[in-house]
Amino acid sequence: MFDWITTGFDFPILDWIQNHLHCGFFDTIMPPVTHLADSGILWIALAVVLLCIPKYRQLGLSMGAALLLGLVICNLTMKPLLHRIRPYDYLWEHYGIQVKLLIEAPHDFSFPSGHTIASFEAATVLMLKDRKWGIPALILAGIIAFSRLYLYVHYPTDVLVSILLGVGIGYLATFLVGKGYEKMRS
Repeated sequence: MFDWITTGFDFPILDWIQNHLHCGFFDTIMPPVTHLADSGILWIALAVVLLCIPKYRQLGLSMGAALLLGLVICNLTMKPLLHRIRPYDYLWEHYGIQVKLLIEAPHDFSFPSGHTIASFEAATVLMLKDRKWGIPALILAGIIAFSRLYLYVHYPTDVLVSILLGVGIGYLATFLVGKGYEKMRS
């Protein structure tokens, strides 16, 4: 299903990143950057902290709702249905090329990128509610998304679609939680 996109679009971009951007500095910082979003932990922790502060409770609830929606839609539904193998596995299976990874190889499917979706869900909610926090969150989300490409664990199309899904889910969760808060006030 993904073969023509994989070979015609994704691998040229991944190869360009590998050939032009790989350096000791990025090799050192990209693994910890990507691990910030393992299982959405950074964003979950932030949502919990926000829930504990009355002034930011709605923001925390919106972020938590977005993360939960993303988990169900993307990680529990789309990944198992679409079965897209990771780029390093694709190269091994189709060409016998083994890619040396800088992190432990993920063992779930590639599409969509859970790290990217969670990061953009949270960053979108923050941007909608508080630009002071939203702008740095969007920058961090972008760096996390790029780290998935740099580390060769996702295809560019995984990341691009995941950004769109994350932004959309962030908007949806903010809207739904906002409607719920309006109903509670009336």
